[in-house]
Amino acid sequence: MVQGTASHVGKSVLVSALCRILRQDGFRVAPFKAQNMSNNSYVTRDGGEIGRAQAVQAEAAGVEARVEMNPVLLKPEADHIAQVVRLGRPLVSAQVRDYFALKAQLWESVHTSLDTLRSEYDIVVIEGAGSPAEINLKATEIVNMRVARYADAPVLLCGDIDRGGVFAALVGTLELLEPAERATIQGFVINKFRGDASLLTDGLTMLEQRTGVPVLGVVHHFRDIHIPEEDSVALDLPARPAGPAALDIAVVQLPHISNFDDFDPLAREPGVGLRYVAAAADLGQPDLVILPGSKTTMPDLMWLEGQGIGQAIRDRHRAGTAIVGICGGYQMLGTRLYDPEGIESTRPEMDGLGLLPLTTVFAGTKETHRIQGEVAEGSGLLAGAGGLSLSGYEIHMGRTTGEGVGIPFRINDRSDIAVTSATAFDGSMDAAGQVLGTYIHGLFHNGGLRQAMLRELARRKGVALPTLSGLSDMDAEFDKLADWVRSSLQMDAIYRMTGLNRDLGS
Repeated sequence: MVQGTASHVGKSVLVSALCRILRQDGFRVAPFKAQNMSNNSYVTRDGGEIGRAQAVQAEAAGVEARVEMNPVLLKPEADHIAQVVRLGRPLVSAQVRDYFALKAQLWESVHTSLDTLRSEYDIVVIEGAGSPAEINLKATEIVNMRVARYADAPVLLCGDIDRGGVFAALVGTLELLEPAERATIQGFVINKFRGDASLLTDGLTMLEQRTGVPVLGVVHHFRDIHIPEEDSVALDLPARPAGPAALDIAVVQLPHISNFDDFDPLAREPGVGLRYVAAAADLGQPDLVILPGSKTTMPDLMWLEGQGIGQAIRDRHRAGTAIVGICGGYQMLGTRLYDPEGIESTRPEMDGLGLLPLTTVFAGTKETHRIQGEVAEGSGLLAGAGGLSLSGYEIHMGRTTGEGVGIPFRINDRSDIAVTSATAFDGSMDAAGQVLGTYIHGLFHNGGLRQAMLRELARRKGVALPTLSGLSDMDAEFDKLADWVRSSLQMDAIYRMTGLNRDLGS
């Protein structure tokens, strides 16, 4: 099990690395996280919803993602309310105090899911959440030490040195644990180090002497390995300086942004600058504005208008800027949104941005599907993309309808339901090909489609792009990550603590 001294210390990426290392060494391996709190989610083959991080880890392990890998997913809807997804299906939207009453029911799903995975795989790599030393939550937690002790799993405690204070964080975490919990921690991992590792020697020695826990690795910070981030806190970190960009793409950082890794491939394309904006003054004059997914479309649309960003987007649209909306962002592009059952907010209806002649009505059933399809409309923003295949997934509540728009995508397969004439198409595009909306997450992960859209944006602007998509596939990224982490960890010690014989894995 990998636990951390805080959120965003690198637990998810370390689990991905270990999953790939163990797979490379010949073991059948699965990831597991008992409870995830994130609006970054993914759809399994049978239509279940899990945290995106566990889907990434499953891909690293070379196995199909399934709901047992993340039996409890909490999707924040407001400061004190979250939708509780259990075994891939929405259970209830609960306030914090109501959630605690569900813990017994949720723990049953947690340990039975873990039991299932352990019975089917050689090893399960478990990820904790936040910190095990949250003393206000320890009595009822179902994701950190309770899981470690249930599974009798040795724990690697990971700390982030890039932010400073890593030694205090590691020692302090141990100090706040009960003796039985402390005994599960078999090693420290120091993550995101920059510089000369010899400068750490005295600190590592003192850390080991004070705690009696060995440091099993110092993992250096990396720049050229691209694994999706789990937490939206990553969007708040200062951007590293980049070279000059031929195209400027602005993603609106909604308060309840979901599936922000939809846009990672854009950030990695040469000649493309991707930035997240949360204020009208920061929008500037981008070549493309993207409205991302949102867990709560109507409240985020109210925020958008209140911040003046809505008007700024309409102004940019009149000036000729291309606009793309994904999922909740697609719903915002319409003229009117209705919520008669109070699913999204206390408001029964509100105006959209008015950029597409569409109406969205929210209903109680969540649509969660994996899809395969193709580009049906090869014009406008999709010029040069007609007929290209695409894949992705849908996670949304609400149905969007309208007339007088182009339908850009044809759906050939939804993994868990039959495709009918009523469901065989997705999305909308205006006559000018300037505004595009779709429910498909993962759109920009389709290389041919992404490249075609970027070339069209460059043509409109009259600029040249460098050769597009020297992007390696995710398999190559996982192998790079595994090599990087393997060289940083004492893998012999990790194998000893798991009880696995690495010579038998292959």
